[in-house]
Amino acid sequence: MIFDPPLVPATLIRRYKRFLFDAVLDDGRAITGFCPNTGSMRGLTEPGSRIWLSQHDAPNRKYAHAFELIEADGTIVGVNTALPNRLAEEAILAGLVPALSGFAILKREQRYGRNSRIDILLEDPIKGSVHVEVKNVHFTRTSGLAEFPDSVTTRGAKHLDEMGDLVEAGFRAAMLFVIQRNDCTRLKICGDLDPGYGRAFSRAIGRGVEAYAVSCRLDPAKIAPQRLIPIDEAGVGGL
Repeated sequence: MIFDPPLVPATLIRRYKRFLFDAVLDDGRAITGFCPNTGSMRGLTEPGSRIWLSQHDAPNRKYAHAFELIEADGTIVGVNTALPNRLAEEAILAGLVPALSGFAILKREQRYGRNSRIDILLEDPIKGSVHVEVKNVHFTRTSGLAEFPDSVTTRGAKHLDEMGDLVEAGFRAAMLFVIQRNDCTRLKICGDLDPGYGRAFSRAIGRGVEAYAVSCRLDPAKIAPQRLIPIDEAGVGGL
């Protein structure tokens, strides 16, 4: 995906209330903007960091700028959690995940389980169907190793159990982790920060839920899915 209009560079002052940030644009103007990420954003809120913002001129928007990218750990990281579903679709349609390629129909936001919605439903008269749950990843503590989750996610564990139910009912179900960083070649399930999710992930894999991870290439002009990367299940905490 291409950023159109182009992103606006700025310097981060602070991120607060989960969905707000203050920054200084390169022309010296101080602004407050919307942060499209209500998660912890561990390691991605350092004051003084170089960031890039999308700009929106719609009169009904309270804030004209939204936080999209940050320079951290010597690389560019995407923080907008609304983008991974779109990036997942691009990866699937480009054939980057062979197990999910070649389906005739792609549907978004379909209901399933206990009042849940699946991000992507793939359907085909020959291949059948696959329920695909997409997760955004931008946390790392070890060079080259992306980790998920970066905080406790009871909702994420619930989804894993429901996907296991789908498999036992005769359907395919798959997790697709989208890494919005340039510097990671592997993914690890971060069971030490969320043992409940680590246990739920292991249960889901044991029940036949599939798991895939796709790395992305980011710069201030675009984000593009790049390739399938391995998921390191070793070291999942709380098992």
